[in-house]
Amino acid sequence: MGRFEGKVAVVTGAGAGIGKACALAIAREGGRVVVADIDGSAAIACTAQIAAEAGHALALAMDIADAQAVAALFETAERHFGGVDLLVNNASAMHLTPRDRAILDLDLAVWDQTMATNLRGTLLCCRHAIARMIARGGGAIVNMSSCQGLSGDTAQTSYAASKAAMNMLSASLATQYGHAQIRCNAVAPGLIMTERLLAKLDECMQGHLRRHQLLPRVGRPEDVAALVAFLLSDDAAFITGQVVCIDGGMLAHVPTYADGGNSRAARPAGDTAAPRC
Repeated sequence: MGRFEGKVAVVTGAGAGIGKACALAIAREGGRVVVADIDGSAAIACTAQIAAEAGHALALAMDIADAQAVAALFETAERHFGGVDLLVNNASAMHLTPRDRAILDLDLAVWDQTMATNLRGTLLCCRHAIARMIARGGGAIVNMSSCQGLSGDTAQTSYAASKAAMNMLSASLATQYGHAQIRCNAVAPGLIMTERLLAKLDECMQGHLRRHQLLPRVGRPEDVAALVAFLLSDDAAFITGQVVCIDGGMLAHVPTYADGGNSRAARPAGDTAAPRC
């Protein structure tokens, strides 16, 4: 028996990367999964993989920034599987482009789009899930935050602000509905090498980010999925209202660590200069 036998999960942004890894992890432990993604073909491919592993899943193409589409998502989950017990809010608008800049140069259209997806979309999904979870005696929600919601950056202002707000949304939800046996936690990944991120980060930036990690490899979507599955499961029955970092130690150290302390063993004696691109 898997940890999610008899449970119904909705996973947004589940067509690829972390979302797909979460959907697969839940299905592999017996959960029935609604795989939602703005890319319908990616959602179908994910459900095909779940079916090939003898799991149960339903694909749905939708945009969480669309309130009607969110309502239809949860109505479909209830109609097809009988209800909702678990929710992973993974869908996200992330603009690794010049448009999500420092505050004075920020394109306000990017700010509005990012908030509509990352924050308002997550709120909408939570609202529709909560009522259905109450009807089934409780449930668990994991909101996909980011380490950028916990520390300042020179750009990606709107993305970081949306993730910081998501952390407080998670705490508010946990506080307001804990009495109804609904738990809510946020997960804050660091450098997780998804296909989307790999396509956007050149080797210089990858090296810069990796210098800040304490562990010698980058994270994988499966690492995050394992944490999400734990937080959704009864193994985490007394954990709620938390923001859990999964960043290889990226936020755990003092700034001087990234000046070269993590790679001195690989350099000639006396060479303390920071690595350069």
